[in-house]
Order: sequence, then C-alpha cells, then structure tokens
Amino acid sequence: MPTGKRFSDLSSTKYKFVDADPDKCIGCGICELVCSIEKSERKHMNTLESRIVVTRLHPAINIATTCRLCDKAPCVRSCPYNALIQSMENGIIIVDESKCTGCTWCIKACDYGAITIDPKKKVPIICDLCKGRKGIGVWPGRKITSQACIEWCPEEALELVTSGKLAQKAREKASTKLFSVVGES
Repeated sequence: MPTGKRFSDLSSTKYKFVDADPDKCIGCGICELVCSIEKSERKHMNTLESRIVVTRLHPAINIATTCRLCDKAPCVRSCPYNALIQSMENGIIIVDESKCTGCTWCIKACDYGAITIDPKKKVPIICDLCKGRKGIGVWPGRKITSQACIEWCPEEALELVTSGKLAQKAREKASTKLFSVVGES
C-alpha cells in the first residue's frame, strides 16, 4: 500500500496560513507595509522587514506570498544549525536567532519564496501569523482579525486557509472554467 498522502487526504492538513486570491490582489503593497509596522521593533514602515511579500509578475498580475507552514517544512529540514523549529501546535516556524548564522539555506529550500532575511539582524524572517496580536478593527464594517495583513487588505484578497482548502478552491475554479467552455460550444 502506498505511504504518501492520497489526494483526498489533502484537506486533513491542519495548519492555516495566509493566502492571496490572485483574482483580487491588486499589488498595492499595503499588506507589506502593515506587516512591517506590526513586526518592526520601532513600529516603522520598511517593507524589507515584512513577512509577506508582494511579487509583481506582470503589470496586471500581482500576488502576495507568506509562509505556507508546510508539513515537514523543507526550510526547517535544510538548516544545518537547527536554528529553525516548527511548532507542532500551529505549524509556525520559529527562528532561534542565537543559533542562526545567516547561511540562507532555508531561503533556498523554500518552494514559495516566503522567507527573507532581516536587513539588520541578518537572520530569516518568516510569517508567524502575527502571533499574540489583537486585531484593531480599523475598517468600518470589517471583521477584526489577528493577522494585520488580512485586516488591512483593501481588496479582501487575503484569508487564512489550509492546503486542503486551497486545493478545493483550485478544483472548483478549474471545473467552473471547464464547464463555461463546454457551455460555449
């Protein structure tokens, strides 16, 4: 019997991460700015300190990326100094700055490009889902969330999902496109 995950087992992934809907994301970079304010020690704006990165693939195609909290995270497994630890409770990657040498192996191991280097400390910075943050509710009528990027996104393009939920959304989108093409015939 095969030992890998079956297609139907993908929804059993329990770790939630921030995902951007490419149909909604306009690449404004507000998520980067609020993340940098939330996570900087002096509460200032510096997108180099952000744990979410907006990638502009084309003038009209933008996508925000954060840590996907992978099962058996490649970044953790690649660290030769055991400076990265993955929480079994929520999947968040914790950086032990006292062990990190800034070798960047974790960055090379990340399939999503979700790890960057702190420009001052020269250690990896990885999304921790704003651990410990209390939402502040700045948008009238908007849901208060624990993640600054989700709370502040003007297009509501960001949400917490699991790998299984993301796969389900992709299947639904593909089948909608398929049936719209079939209906045109």
